[in-house]
Amino acid sequence: MTTDPRPTEGVHPDHPDLDRLGALALVQALADDQRRAVEAVRAATPALAGVVEAALPRLERGGRLVYVGAGTSGRLGVLDATELTPTFSWPPERAVPLIAGGERAIRQAVEGAEDDAGAGEQDVRGAGVGPDDFLIAVAASGTTPYVLGAVAAARELGALTVGVANNPGTPLLAAAEYPVLLDTGPEAISGSTRLKAGTAQKIALNTLSSALMVRLGKVYGNLMVDVRASNTKLEARALRLTRHATGAGEAEARLALAEAGGRVKTAIVMLRLGVDAGEAEARLAAAHGHARAALGEG
Repeated sequence: MTTDPRPTEGVHPDHPDLDRLGALALVQALADDQRRAVEAVRAATPALAGVVEAALPRLERGGRLVYVGAGTSGRLGVLDATELTPTFSWPPERAVPLIAGGERAIRQAVEGAEDDAGAGEQDVRGAGVGPDDFLIAVAASGTTPYVLGAVAAARELGALTVGVANNPGTPLLAAAEYPVLLDTGPEAISGSTRLKAGTAQKIALNTLSSALMVRLGKVYGNLMVDVRASNTKLEARALRLTRHATGAGEAEARLALAEAGGRVKTAIVMLRLGVDAGEAEARLAAAHGHARAALGEG
């Protein structure tokens, strides 16, 4: 029998009788194995920090985040890209998820799509990827042809490329300018990388995109101030954030938010500096969207 050298494809030595466990022991075993995901991301923090520093200037110039993956990895990319708009008011056209098999693959498996390197290249070119863009390629195996084709095309087009894989020494880590290894090892259910390999990917993507949004001025202190109040839940959240940042009463905060068109960051500047919405927007624009700088806090 040929042994697959990729750790994610190995058989976990601690769970040979997983199918014999009772419900409690089974759930505990699966939950405990997820701890390795957090450990893997913590080990990768220097690499992730390097990615933030490299990607930031491109995004400041108007570049896009482009996510590429297949299967679980592709769906996690779609999720991260989608959540940037409601969380940080990031323009949806600047978060581009590419998944092997297209949109249909978000809900169902598209057999063979991940094996098509040419499709990965074609999707990147079709998305108009260019020098200011930042491509995040994710593959647990580190060997997925679709993802490798996408990275090759992105590099040719001048985009910054990041490769996220759960196996060391794999082609994806070699192909990308910025390799990020999430070494999660064998899964409790052998080969099911939707488990801790996928969890580590989710944490890494969430950490990376959130760090970028903080550095781009989408956060003041630790407050999500670029959220826009577009429904009842977000209106209540916007009110809480505005009051917390300014110490304003409910009525005053509501009025400022109304005048600011629901923009929390604008309302905060208005209330803290005693200016109208137009002046607050002008100060934020001059500070490139950073509330702390607009408030003169450095």
